[in-house]
Amino acid sequence: MSGWLAALRFQPVVPASLLLALAALAGLVCLVALLGRARGVWLRLAAFTVGLLYLAGPQRVIRTGTVLPRIAVLAVDQSASMRVGNRARLAEAAAARIAHQAAQMPGLQVRRVTFSNDGAGTTLFAALARALADIPPAQRAGVIAITDGAIADVPPHFPLPLNALITARGEQTDRRLRVLDAPGYGIVGQSVSIRFVVDDLGAAGSRPAHVVATRNGQILARITVRTGQAARITVPIDHAGPSVLALSVDKLPGEASTLNNRVAIAINGVRDRLRVLLISGEPNQGERTWRRLLKSDPSVDLVHFTILRPPGKDDFTPLDQLALIAFPIRELFVEKIKQFDLIILDRFSESGLLPPSYVDNIVSYVRNGGALLVSAGPEFAETSSVAQGPIGDILPALPLPHDAVVDGAFRPVVTRLGKRDPVTENLPGASADGPPHWGQWYRRIAVGPVHGDVLMNAGASGKPLLILNRVDKGRVALLLSDQIWLWARGHDGGGPQAELLRRVAHWLMKQPELDENALVAQVTNGRVAVERHGIDKLPPNARLSVTDPDGKTTEIPWKITPDGREMAGFAAPVPGLWRLRAGRLTTYVAVPPSDPVEFADLRATARRLRPVARGVHWLDPEGAPSLDALALIRGRALALTGLSTAPLLPAYVALPLLLLLLLGAWRREGR
Repeated sequence: MSGWLAALRFQPVVPASLLLALAALAGLVCLVALLGRARGVWLRLAAFTVGLLYLAGPQRVIRTGTVLPRIAVLAVDQSASMRVGNRARLAEAAAARIAHQAAQMPGLQVRRVTFSNDGAGTTLFAALARALADIPPAQRAGVIAITDGAIADVPPHFPLPLNALITARGEQTDRRLRVLDAPGYGIVGQSVSIRFVVDDLGAAGSRPAHVVATRNGQILARITVRTGQAARITVPIDHAGPSVLALSVDKLPGEASTLNNRVAIAINGVRDRLRVLLISGEPNQGERTWRRLLKSDPSVDLVHFTILRPPGKDDFTPLDQLALIAFPIRELFVEKIKQFDLIILDRFSESGLLPPSYVDNIVSYVRNGGALLVSAGPEFAETSSVAQGPIGDILPALPLPHDAVVDGAFRPVVTRLGKRDPVTENLPGASADGPPHWGQWYRRIAVGPVHGDVLMNAGASGKPLLILNRVDKGRVALLLSDQIWLWARGHDGGGPQAELLRRVAHWLMKQPELDENALVAQVTNGRVAVERHGIDKLPPNARLSVTDPDGKTTEIPWKITPDGREMAGFAAPVPGLWRLRAGRLTTYVAVPPSDPVEFADLRATARRLRPVARGVHWLDPEGAPSLDALALIRGRALALTGLSTAPLLPAYVALPLLLLLLLGAWRREGR
């Protein structure tokens, strides 16, 4: 629609100074004539006025414009909290109804925008600032915000009419569980304390709440706390590596959501000091290698004994040929054996050195979660070998009854299984196809049937050299040669003895990164990436089973990367404890809220928007109100499309009129 607006301006035909002088002269002439009572003075005054107006050049300014519609911004909340209950459905229904009404109403347009949470809560007004920047101020009709009211950036004032349409029936209540203090690390063998509080938002008074604590899916404790009051729970750290602790609280009747009724916490168990007991039997070249390796690690507390005589024996053998002190067997194998993370028997044979009950303690130590490494030499094949006693029951292999000591050069090689096991995978000097680039050894111990994983063989013979095995809750490693010290001395090019022994020792002490079969999960920006470590290949069509915090299970396909890694990934929109299962492997991952501010309070409320809103409407159950009931700026907005000028007193009007007035004045004076 077009229209015009007029304005007046002057564009003199002569200079303004001359125009003023002529006006003064005309006024003087008229004044003299008036005083002299001359005839025709008024006609003469009118003629002078017409002439002066013409010389002043009055112009009419014409502005041409178009009538524009008013534009209202329809802002629809798509934040994470809108997934609670039926809020998203109410919002979409209300948005559709408003858009339909606007289409039937001339002079009003509705421009839809969406807004969400950005890590610091839901930001409605930041989105409005961007949307309004494209709308001319004269066309802005106001804002219609469809939201649950959990807005984090409410300003003190808002210049336009704001209508808040809240996706609920009325003000809601919500119970939440907040962790006030939780350590990210804990010392193995000690406990950590977690401080938390249960809040009932929107509900008056304090009441009891029941909290359940689980670790890796197993219930640790059930406690009752008072809402609004901080409480503590103590969690023992029983192993190295990550543990996932979950706290959950019972539902408050009528609360908005139970999403924030649970919290998952990842606590990484670390060892304060690794306590290693090294017992050497017959002195050998490798003894110094073991000692140097363990002493070079600042995190290792090493206790080392070399036994040269049975306990209790006190004869007249010179001290420079025997141990300087009596071996404290009771202290080590009875009182403090459980304090050690690893026991190493280096070319050790019994020969009556340890009472049978103490040997039984070593076996019990391993079966109950301890670690044992046996480095075997020729003594392993003798009648006094540890393989012949109770320790033999937990070893992964026993020496052959005859000709067990095999002399001859060979080059250790990593087996096909060992190339997939983290302990021997990618050892420095190993080759994917050809022989390894490290030195030879010259003695090994031949064994019978093997119970466990053979990670290294004795060269072309294919005979076992390094065997790892799990025994009940513990772990055992058997190195069937006492020649590893040759690598330490650089013989024939040396070899990765330090790295190999470090990995074996850490696997025995259950360092999680060396587990041969494990699921490793990481959470990044709401997505979980899972990698499977396994010495056995995935069966065809294998899938990862994923169970979310609500108990819903889905199946995710595995993907094989070009370098052979087995990976899977999925989005984790719900915070809490997620369980991952692949065959016999199970792990848990703690998914934090994508926006802690957003999930801290899941109530639908009008309290935050009410100070800046012209009106508040609850969408449940009536839905969106009529547009006529909303506070919006009505009326037309004009847009300037053209500008033109036209003389108000054109010459074809001014000159005849001037002549007519002068003629009339002349005739009047002539009478």
